[in-house]
Amino acid sequence: MIYPITLYGDPILKKPAKKVASDQKDVSVLVADMFETMSHASGVGLAAPQIGKSLRIFVMDSTPMKASEEPSEPGLRQVFINPEIIEEYGEKWPFEEGCLSIPGIREDVLRASHVKIAFFDELWKQHTCEFDGVDARIIQHEYDHIEGILFTDHISAFKRRLLKGKLTNISKGKVDAEYRVKVPYRK
Repeated sequence: MIYPITLYGDPILKKPAKKVASDQKDVSVLVADMFETMSHASGVGLAAPQIGKSLRIFVMDSTPMKASEEPSEPGLRQVFINPEIIEEYGEKWPFEEGCLSIPGIREDVLRASHVKIAFFDELWKQHTCEFDGVDARIIQHEYDHIEGILFTDHISAFKRRLLKGKLTNISKGKVDAEYRVKVPYRK
């Protein structure tokens, strides 16, 4: 099932998400739906709050980004359930980020080059892994979503003021997205 993407301005995007219960039914269905929704929207990551679900889960597939940014590296397709970042380390590097919930806006964001994270997969197997480069960036971006943080929270107040009109338009549904969206303030 392809979900509509929740747009900037919806309160769910600014609240920390709730843990997924290990006995929660249909987690594998939700994971499959999230991958399908992400792929349909041509994204490389998607967090549950972006489809209107306050759950600590996100999916990623860095294959499209790696093909253009790091062609010699294979992409990573992974689900992260109840993740906890243990450490962000390494030199911070700027990269122009975008977000399915904030279509049409891209800005440079500084993020650590490496991340160590503990998480469960869709079979409830626990992992602790380290990632770097593009994979680390996607993980940090999606992890921010389940903490109620958007990439625009990482840019300067001056740049946010410059984007205020565009962000307001997005929250009202005045946006050109090539995927279904859920508008927070439609009148």
